[in-house]
Amino acid sequence: MRNLGALIATLAWLASGPAAAERIVSSLSVHQVLIDQSFSGLDLVLFGTVERDAATVTRKTPYDLAVTVTGPRQSFVVRRKERMVGIWVNADSRSFIEVPTYLAALATRPFNTFASPELEQRLQLGLRNILLPQQIGPDLADVVRDDPFRVAFVRLRAQRGLYVEQTSAVTFLTPQLFRATIPLPAEVPVGAYEIDIKLFADGAMIARSSSAFEVIKVGFEQFVANSAQHHGLLYGLATAAMALMTGWLASIVFRRD
Repeated sequence: MRNLGALIATLAWLASGPAAAERIVSSLSVHQVLIDQSFSGLDLVLFGTVERDAATVTRKTPYDLAVTVTGPRQSFVVRRKERMVGIWVNADSRSFIEVPTYLAALATRPFNTFASPELEQRLQLGLRNILLPQQIGPDLADVVRDDPFRVAFVRLRAQRGLYVEQTSAVTFLTPQLFRATIPLPAEVPVGAYEIDIKLFADGAMIARSSSAFEVIKVGFEQFVANSAQHHGLLYGLATAAMALMTGWLASIVFRRD
């Protein structure tokens, strides 16, 4: 009985210790991105280091990093058009429920070069493996990766710079010091962003870390957004008055004698 108690205590002590000898320490060039009328996009810099201790084993391969940046979530509807009697009409649609408005999948090199297909899918590495829940009848689930609606949704977001996959955006400046560039387009959504950092070596994930930043509007854009959100009636009346005033001025300017 005494030996059994000692064994249990030893196992509990081992379980409470670190699961890996490496850990990721990271930071951002800015933690708050300010958007005003002159904002045209920004490259946010993530930098950090892989810390090792005395228990670190010798790795057979260099480190690899996968960085996933997820923006605020929102629901979208994708519609498929068909030509009927010479007119384009909406033939079918699919709703994407609470998916990221911005998504960036960054890495040191292509994901399949340092992770197995099963690991890619389980850890959601790359845009192809990110879960994008869809409303299909009464069910809510992601579908096959080659689904036309899913492919079209990702393509449309990518065309606007809101879904990005770059497998050379993370660089190790030294064997342990890394740098990554997060591209934010001019129409980057406002809100909180999460950064998930995964460290790989010898075909396995050996450490994981997270960070965050915020995108906010300032100046006149912030005033307009706050007015629309918190003073909807006054904002609507002011907008209608401005439209009437613009129309009246246009009628005077272009009036024919």
